[in-house]
Formats: sequence, structure tokens, C-alpha cells
Amino acid sequence: MMNGRPDMGYLHWTWKPYQCDLQPFDGVRFLDAMRNKAWGLIGDSILRNQVQSLLCLLSKVEVPVEVYHDKEFKNRRWHFQSYNFTISLIWTPFLIKSEIFENEHGESTSEIQLHLDTLDTIWTNQYESFDYVIISGGQWFLKTAVYWEKGKVIGCHYCKNKNLIELGFEHLYHRSLQEVFRFIISTKHKPVVFFRTWSPDHFEKGEWFNGGTCNRVLPYKKGEYTEGSMERVMRGIELEEFNNKAISVLSSSDDVEKLKLLDTYRLSYLRPDGHVGIYRTPNPFPKGSKNAASVQNDCLHWCVPGPIDAWNDLILKMVLDS
Repeated sequence: MMNGRPDMGYLHWTWKPYQCDLQPFDGVRFLDAMRNKAWGLIGDSILRNQVQSLLCLLSKVEVPVEVYHDKEFKNRRWHFQSYNFTISLIWTPFLIKSEIFENEHGESTSEIQLHLDTLDTIWTNQYESFDYVIISGGQWFLKTAVYWEKGKVIGCHYCKNKNLIELGFEHLYHRSLQEVFRFIISTKHKPVVFFRTWSPDHFEKGEWFNGGTCNRVLPYKKGEYTEGSMERVMRGIELEEFNNKAISVLSSSDDVEKLKLLDTYRLSYLRPDGHVGIYRTPNPFPKGSKNAASVQNDCLHWCVPGPIDAWNDLILKMVLDS
């Protein structure tokens, strides 16, 4: 709304699951339950998007104080003083050790280098300070990258003219999640961990880089949306690594109750109307133009308030139930 989106119907649709009573987010109940606790939200810009939603919901009760941010504002921390409650946002788009080469405009200048057998210490070094964690992967895993293990290059994804084995993003996502869950299972510190599932995009008539748009103003009706092949693959990897491996290892331990699947996928893919679209910035149209195709659309990130608030409705439900 602040950036000029004219319609507001997307604000009034809510997710109503069949088999549970999902109440709207109650900031007072959440903050009361989180007194003297610390949360870490670990992932990419979609996790940042979820933090924005959570902070907006909680600010109705108390406005937090930002107590830390790095130079790029990618890693940040907020404190709710009356509750001694802390939320930390940790930017680590691959969850594993990565070397990312970008210019000041965020454009890639060389292939990303990824170490598949080494987790990113920016989050593992802070892990013991958290009582609750939300962690997730995202679209960064689809980027061109060179893959390393044991200090040697083992292959890549979409590296032209590199004479390397094409391992593909599927291999990367499997290995990254394996390392993440291995760490969560093996470390002595046992916070409650929510693994949040894939966040679908809704680009039509193209992608981010070639004129894709998202100008729908209503949710999909039943049968109107066909799941994309890439989304199906990535979600399948998530469920395999979470259910068949991580949970199966923990099944005989009391710790199994502390690793939870925050499955936001289906409630999100029904909401093509909930993305930022052309309204990433105020007054997005070039002077004298009203052509949406002339503006880069963001059909991945979500409006706040909007459908992403339902993710935090689920968090409140899962926290209070546990």
C-alpha cells in the first residue's frame, strides 16, 4: 500500500485449514510465551520477509529496539525490552559456506563457490544462543555455482565452458540439507527448530530477468494452478531429507519433538495476488508510463501485510501447542 498498490482485496483473504482452528496472530500471547527467550531466523531474503511480517505483528504490542545490524543490513537483531525477547535475522542464502561475488548493484560478477561439506559459521556460531530457530532454503540454490567438497572442486551447476561435471541444483540442495540436519541432530544444544518449506514464486509470461509479471488480484481457485516442475523437485527434496532422514534418526529420541516442519508451501502457492509485483519501491513507473511490463516485477517476495502473515499464524499455533 505504501508503495502505491491500488487494490486491497489481498489483505482480506486468510488461510483456513480443514482440521485445525487457526486463529489470527495474537502478539500478546506470543510475547508472553517468549519472555526471556531468543529466536534466530536463518536463511535468505524470504526469511527476512517473514521477519518483517513478524515484527509488524508484534509491534502492535511493543515496538522493538534494533540493537544490531551489519554494514549491509543483512544481519540484524531486535530486542523487545518489556519481555527481554530477542529476534535475530541471519542472512545465509545457502546455509553452507559460500563465496559470492557481486557488484554494488547485486549483479553477479563470477560463479558462486559453494563448499557442500561445510556449514556457514555465521549461523552455527550463534546457534547455542537461540531457544527457537526458523531455518529455510530458497531460490539461491538455483543459481550458477561451482561445488566443492574436501577442498576440491567436484562439479557445478550451469557453468558454461568450465569443463566440470554438471551436478545440478538438486545435488546441492540434498547435500546442504543433509549437513544442516546432521548439525541439528548432533549438537548438544537443542532449541525448537522449525524447518520452513519452499516459498513458491508466481511469475507469468517470463521470469525475474526477462519480463515476468504477477498482476493477479485474487487467489487461485481449486484446479486453477499447476505446480511447477522445479518447485515439485525442491519440495520433494525437502520432504525426503526432513521426513525420511532427519526425523527417522530422531524418532527414538525425545528430541524428535523439537524438530518441526513449518509447511507453508500449499497455503502460499494459492496466493498469486500476494506478491510485491511492480511495487517494490514507491512510484515504480517510469515518468509518463503506466505499463507494468516496463517495470521489473518481484513475484517472489510477499506484501506485508499479506499472505505471509499466515506463516506466523502457524508459528504461534505450533509454539503454543508445544
